[in-house]
Amino acid sequence: MTNPLLVSHRLPPFSAIKPEHVTPAISSLVADGRAQLQQLLAANPVPTWDTLIAPLESQGDKLDQAWAPVSHLNAVANSDELRAAYTESVALLTEYSTEFSQNEALYQAYQQLADSAEFTRLSQAQQQSINNALRDFRLGGVALNATDKKRFGDIQKRLSELSTQFSNNVLDATQAWYKQFDDATALAGLPESALAQAAQAATQKNLSGYVITLDFPSYYAVMMYAENRALREEIYTAYVTRASAAGKKADGSSAAEWDNSALIAETLALRHELAQLLGFANYAERSLASKMAESTEQVIQFLNELAQKSKPFAERDYQELRDFAAAQGCADLQAWDTTYYSEKLRVEKYAVSQEELRAYFPAEKVIAGMFEVVRRLFGIEVKQIAEFDTYHPDVRFYHIEKNGEQVASFYLDLFARDKKRGGAWMADCRVRRKTESGVQLPVAFLTCNFTPPVGSKPSLLTHDEVTTLFHEFGHGLHHMLTQIDVAAVSGINGVAWDAVELPSQFMENWCWEPEAIPLISGHYETGEPLPQPLLDKMLAAKNFQSGLQMIRQIEFSLFDFRLHAEYNPATPQSAQTVLNQVREQVAVIKPPVFNRFENSFSHIFAGGYAAGYYSYKWAEVLSADAYSRFEEEGIFNAQTGESFLQEILQQGGSKVPMDLFKNFRGREPQIDALLRHSGIVVEAA
Repeated sequence: MTNPLLVSHRLPPFSAIKPEHVTPAISSLVADGRAQLQQLLAANPVPTWDTLIAPLESQGDKLDQAWAPVSHLNAVANSDELRAAYTESVALLTEYSTEFSQNEALYQAYQQLADSAEFTRLSQAQQQSINNALRDFRLGGVALNATDKKRFGDIQKRLSELSTQFSNNVLDATQAWYKQFDDATALAGLPESALAQAAQAATQKNLSGYVITLDFPSYYAVMMYAENRALREEIYTAYVTRASAAGKKADGSSAAEWDNSALIAETLALRHELAQLLGFANYAERSLASKMAESTEQVIQFLNELAQKSKPFAERDYQELRDFAAAQGCADLQAWDTTYYSEKLRVEKYAVSQEELRAYFPAEKVIAGMFEVVRRLFGIEVKQIAEFDTYHPDVRFYHIEKNGEQVASFYLDLFARDKKRGGAWMADCRVRRKTESGVQLPVAFLTCNFTPPVGSKPSLLTHDEVTTLFHEFGHGLHHMLTQIDVAAVSGINGVAWDAVELPSQFMENWCWEPEAIPLISGHYETGEPLPQPLLDKMLAAKNFQSGLQMIRQIEFSLFDFRLHAEYNPATPQSAQTVLNQVREQVAVIKPPVFNRFENSFSHIFAGGYAAGYYSYKWAEVLSADAYSRFEEEGIFNAQTGESFLQEILQQGGSKVPMDLFKNFRGREPQIDALLRHSGIVVEAA
């Protein structure tokens, strides 16, 4: 039987891929890669781009094309069989990747090419990819002795196992807890949309009545609307103790089998050891070796400065909330009360609720409007394709065209469901690169976890979900609109991690623009755009509790960075201890002692954000400042949009992010725009 993962396909053959195909395919491709590398090194006394790097890129792309759909399916259609195959293959890929980056002969060949006359004749993108590769060889341990190389490889393999296990534990712990209700009495306060979703969840579990789960749309609806305070406390406790020793299952029994505490401790110890093997003082230093930020001190100073400017606003926000809750009869505001009373306060202050807004943001209208926004900005057309091979009926597929020519494609998977990892993300399916038969066009996976349609009612998005969609589409545009044909620096490849959020956060701005709102809004029954009075209220409420939101993100960023920068193997502090210290310094709302936020902090323990979560704030400075040019020149100014397209989106990782930013903005970034956009403007004394 032919293994579909070993056959070249323009798009993944999802319907043909089975778990039993995964390990044989990856094993075969890794073996091919090893054999090819030996052959290339033996045959290339004078390496050139065409004789060394182009063949390596081609072989690497075969591996990527097989792995991308497997990795995606593991996240969106998880099963025990697929999980086992995925875990086995991750180990093979990690070992192969480590071998590759520690191959001294290959490193010398790259260095020889970099020192040759041919290097000067290569394109900027080709040169950048070689420079990045030389850096990554060093970060991969190429200069280590044999003993240290082996240890480095063992650490990398174990870290990938820990990352996968962390993610699995969060998914399993999230799905293990749910609560069933025979009637809606206990769910008083929940809007009709949330009740319909709870009824649908019950049906899916073959239960009567209503079911509340820890999937975010379900959890958040209870936290925001449930009048039953005991229920809010119960679901809050279940949510914040996921993947910890205190976690519970639906029947009330312990879910400690998915406790991530030991995995966190081992991950931190191994990251520190790995950094020290490479000559760094700590893992935070290692993390910055491929980022825009120049030193750990610079990052800490950046976060502390933001905290200092934001904290008074956060304290003001929190005092207002406490006063309001007390007036409502809640004198002892707790963590499970803040979302509930915040929404009530928002409604009282601005006469606008998330639920009222939801009716004006049906998913279909938002998607169509978003495509119109990017048409006006970047001159691109997005067209839905009806016939394609998929893994779930909810998934849609689109082509992107510019000047009548197809430039990219993407899958859109919007709704929360069983066996699908929570959160929202963009991942690449195919990368733009030059091949012998022409240019391979980029393809992206765009994934969200919104409330699905219920019965005859369409999916209605909160405005927060609208901004999430725009955010992920921004990542997608960065990947898909690139004009760089060198895979290693095409799209988001090779982009410094603390600059990679620039296009995503940049796109969020159009969710708030009075000129753009009519494009993305339309009442699901009447089609009427968001009425002006409601729009005015929404815009007035834009910076509601922005001080609290800013401080919360700074808390996560400082926790992550200090966790990695201050790690001491002689006296390792627990993640909880470091988190408590950071909260003491910056937090305004102190969570209860049983909160185990870190145990499900997948960004840093199962994603790419270790010692890099600060990137969200760092890139927000870039995105706010970039957007201020549109504020000056017109938010749908086609010339400004074309400039952003050419200077940022099309360039991928081919140039240093600061140079790209300065090419677009005409100067270095300034923090003022971010503070102004967040409503954090320090009054003159």
